[in-house]
Amino acid sequence: MVKSRYPKETFASTTRIVMPNDTNTLGNLMGGNLLNWMDVAAAISANRHCRRVVVTAAVNNVSFDRPIRLADIVIIESQVTRSFNSSMEVYLEVFVEDSVTGERERCNEAMYTFVAVDQLGAPIGVPDLIPETDEERERYDGALRRRQLRLILAGKIDPKDATELKALFE
Repeated sequence: MVKSRYPKETFASTTRIVMPNDTNTLGNLMGGNLLNWMDVAAAISANRHCRRVVVTAAVNNVSFDRPIRLADIVIIESQVTRSFNSSMEVYLEVFVEDSVTGERERCNEAMYTFVAVDQLGAPIGVPDLIPETDEERERYDGALRRRQLRLILAGKIDPKDATELKALFE
């Protein structure tokens, strides 16, 4: 299998401004709109990693730490953290940028899972990912535990087979 030597190639950044159509009655960005924007950014990262059509398999660990207001500038950064047989985990961070000072404040994060598919929609293999920095290695290592937990909750593996999760408690 081909190895992607540069995880930075899987990086994607999207910038949006919150418009009136994007908000709820309180003037905050609707969570569903943000999830959509994050889904697109994550799909770009996954596509850059495998250069295949990708589909969203799961949305994990979404946290909404602070509201995003009308007219805020929103920056979404995403990067593949680990690849498996045909799936990839993508980590996203969402920032709000002050339009006057340019300062950024982190306000949301999430993990998405994508599966690469062929022209018939069947899963297809993806390249391995080699983490380069300490932060990338930490996310890479945690990705297997998160995957096992997601598969247990979906009823796709037996908890006794989740060796990485069991190791946390031994």
